[in-house]
Amino acid sequence: MVSAVRPGKTPVWKLLFSERMRQIKLTGREATVVRAIGFAESMLGAEIQDFTRMELEDVTDALNSLMAAGFVESIPYYAEVQLAEMPVTAFEVNPAYVHELKQAVMRR
Repeated sequence: MVSAVRPGKTPVWKLLFSERMRQIKLTGREATVVRAIGFAESMLGAEIQDFTRMELEDVTDALNSLMAAGFVESIPYYAEVQLAEMPVTAFEVNPAYVHELKQAVMRR
């Protein structure tokens, strides 16, 4: 019988699951945009701008930084959204980061 624990060593499963998840740190503008998008459905850029009451350039910059980090995705896909395209583009939170983003928004 093979032992899962070697004398004086940490079990492999503890090494894999004991690591803390990466803590996401958002700026105030990024947190506001993530709150506006929400975690359930996508939202058009114009709706995000209305909800946040931010300038078009500020919303676009925040969305581009969130997209560059992989936290937000655009529909249709853009690596970077332009000012003219932002109001008619839909955005959603990347499902892989929902849990971490919820925690980051609650900390702000």
